[in-house]
Amino acid sequence: MPQTLAVLQSMWAMERRRPDGAEWPLRQQLEMIRDAGFDGAGVRFIDPRYAREVTWFLKEHGMIWQAQCYPRAVADLAPVLELVGELGADHVNLQPDVRPRTLAACVPYLEGWRGMAERAGVALNIETHRDRMTTDLFFTLDLLDAFPDLRLTADVSHYLVGREFAWPVDAANHAMIRRIMDNAWAIHGRIASREQVQVEIGFPQHQGWVELFMGWWEYAIRSWRRRAAPDARLTFLCELGPAPYAITGADGYDLSDRWQDAQAMMRAIRALWARIEAEGEAPAG
Repeated sequence: MPQTLAVLQSMWAMERRRPDGAEWPLRQQLEMIRDAGFDGAGVRFIDPRYAREVTWFLKEHGMIWQAQCYPRAVADLAPVLELVGELGADHVNLQPDVRPRTLAACVPYLEGWRGMAERAGVALNIETHRDRMTTDLFFTLDLLDAFPDLRLTADVSHYLVGREFAWPVDAANHAMIRRIMDNAWAIHGRIASREQVQVEIGFPQHQGWVELFMGWWEYAIRSWRRRAAPDARLTFLCELGPAPYAITGADGYDLSDRWQDAQAMMRAIRALWARIEAEGEAPAG
């Protein structure tokens, strides 16, 4: 089999959080994701009943999922891995919900989580995310010095807004983002500006940011294709979150249709993958 791309939709991003309280029922959310042509979903594995219900639907329709978790201690990963053993998952996406101030303090967490996942035979990625161990770009680069083989899920929207890169982004900042991407084994998709973690991808004034992220994602895909096995699968999770990630107007409603934006992002990433694949660059072998 050749290398493949799977574009997933975030279940969290299906929340509407409208002032009128109108939400799509879970079954409807899953049917929408299936009918829109997504390959699967990002699913919270911290609620076993919820995870079983969602993954049952996905499995019944030939779809895949990533298992998302937010442990605060090494032992917190154990029930997640047990649930993955029962339900399966493409990989575990771990947001380390701890904030050590030194690299030495991070070591027991990372060694503990990675060891548990290895013994369970489960692929484990550490997500780059604000208010987590990986909140700061510089600190995360130091983590990569200490753990050169650390598998990341790259959500670099957090680093653009966290570091408030000047525009246009200079060569030094591009180099740091590319180093993150060189350790990325999955991607979370959101468009940020230097002041806002999530902007509307269809607005004309945001197209410079869209082009920036498409360039970063292109680099990440090409890097992954060189590193990954010839039959490996890359997951890209569309993660356009609800308010307060989504900007709302004075009436409390989103300024754009995030569900339509997610589908536009899916199409753009698939087109990007197809263009890279058509160029015939040989993957790792």
